[in-house]
Amino acid sequence: MIEMENPNISISRQCEILALNRSSLYYKRKEKISSHDLHLMRLIDGQYTKTPFYGSRRMTAYLKVS
Repeated sequence: MIEMENPNISISRQCEILALNRSSLYYKRKEKISSHDLHLMRLIDGQYTKTPFYGSRRMTAYLKVS
């Protein structure tokens, strides 16, 4: 819907007409989350469930040991 190369109307104006945030126009979705990242997220989630009071330093130390 947005014509990036249109010299007559700016991208900002086109977004305004469509009620679209310009930031969403430039957003590029990540293809896929790596298996390593998924593993880390599971570890963090499991540990956070057990110890929600852990801060970033303790959680980092826990991840280094795991």
